[in-house]
Amino acid sequence: MSFADRRVLAIGPGLAEACRAAFDGARLEVVVPGVLPPGWPPGHEPELAVLDGSADPVALAEAIALLARLPVPPAAILAGDQLPAALMRALLRLPRADIVEAPFAPRDLAEAAMLLLKPHETPVAAPQEQTGRCWTVVGAVGGAGATTLCVELAAALAERAQGKKRVCLIDLNLADGASAAYLGAAANMMLGRASQEPERIDAALLGVFASPAPGGFDLIAQARDPHGFETVSAEAVVRVLEVACQVYDFVIVDAPRHRRAWTIDVMAGSDALLVVSELTVPALLAARSLVSEFEADLPEGPGPRIILNRLAKRVFGPAPSTSEAEKALGRKADGGLTSDWEAAAASVNLGGPIRSHRPKSRIARDVDDLVDRLLAAAPHPAHGSAGKAA
Repeated sequence: MSFADRRVLAIGPGLAEACRAAFDGARLEVVVPGVLPPGWPPGHEPELAVLDGSADPVALAEAIALLARLPVPPAAILAGDQLPAALMRALLRLPRADIVEAPFAPRDLAEAAMLLLKPHETPVAAPQEQTGRCWTVVGAVGGAGATTLCVELAAALAERAQGKKRVCLIDLNLADGASAAYLGAAANMMLGRASQEPERIDAALLGVFASPAPGGFDLIAQARDPHGFETVSAEAVVRVLEVACQVYDFVIVDAPRHRRAWTIDVMAGSDALLVVSELTVPALLAARSLVSEFEADLPEGPGPRIILNRLAKRVFGPAPSTSEAEKALGRKADGGLTSDWEAAAASVNLGGPIRSHRPKSRIARDVDDLVDRLLAAAPHPAHGSAGKAA
């Protein structure tokens, strides 16, 4: 979400620097509590007010009362700690308000403002029923290539759609997701804050979370946060996926390999479940175990498909062959990606899908073959129901 040309009022000179950093490009007005103007010309009223909780509480209460009397009261953020109860009650006069506790960073102010200003965003038209197809990808081990496959699947679908269908990639690796870095795109999702009121997650808020990515699709990802999983509720994760399936025609989910409270709900609501394994014995054994776990926990869910990554181009070498890998897996693989380290490394360093930088790479062709098979498969029966992904 851009704050360019947004009208922001900082009440308290101590907030000026933080507001300039938080609301880049905004038209910032800084005033002292108790010295507010009696009003603003039409069209120049503040859209957002940020109040310094360390200022005189009486002056702040008067400022809040003045803001509440405006024809369209602005969204308000009260920033500070040990805030008086009377000031909190005064804040309730405003229809849209939040509190940011000290110590806080500019990003905390920006995140709170994004949610408060969300009702004024242009809503994204969405059908009433969930129609988008959802493919979830999980790596058997770290570094197996799950994120790369997610990026390439989204790019392949967007390339075929030519703007006629919408595609998004949702990165649910909330602590250390790499998709934003892979694509050079912004990580705008604030699922921890949205978890406080998951019922407010709708198409408009999803539009705030989304950022355009190279390749013609949207990315919905969260900034790296070591406590990312701890602050997010299962209800919020499921709600994001439900809304995404209403807004987008195709939803690619990059899921963490470690089980979370919402993992099974996400898998059960997917049309396809892809487990990515590299050609090493530990990875193959991990893939075999992971698939067995999903089959046991999802008897009615989508059957997991194993995708082998980094298939060797040469006949001889230290890596297991496909047939040897399938013996270790105890089943047939459902697809594979040929090893092309140069293309993968170049794309990651340049930012964007492999097909954008190395369109002739064998990886792009392998992904196209996989997309053909996934599109040919019937959507999972749970798809389209009101409780999809729930």
